Amino acid sequence: MRCEGWIDAAYWWRRRENLIRSGWLVRHLDNDGRGRRMEIYPVDQSHVDAKYARPLNDRTITVRYIWPDLVAAWAARDTALVDEIWDDVITDLDSDYAAYAYVSSVGIGA
Repeated sequence: MRCEGWIDAAYWWRRRENLIRSGWLVRHLDNDGRGRRMEIYPVDQSHVDAKYARPLNDRTITVRYIWPDLVAAWAARDTALVDEIWDDVITDLDSDYAAYAYVSSVGIGA
């Protein structure tokens, strides 16, 4: 990796640490108790045999109250806790719960 790549990576690592340490990220995501909208994008099924593929749509859900725990787990790189929190989030999707246990990406309307 070239020097510029290391500088860029160091900048973003430090910025992430500062946002977490200052508490700004949790306050921003908590949004005074109103939470933030989360966009959930299902896994790519283009390589799944047509007879096994499920029609899945992008989903949107407003997430509240989890942000302090989620940010702390993310900062600690505690993937088990992040998975547990994710399970709590997707239970609000009702019958589609299992379809979104694994996703391609998540966007946060921050």
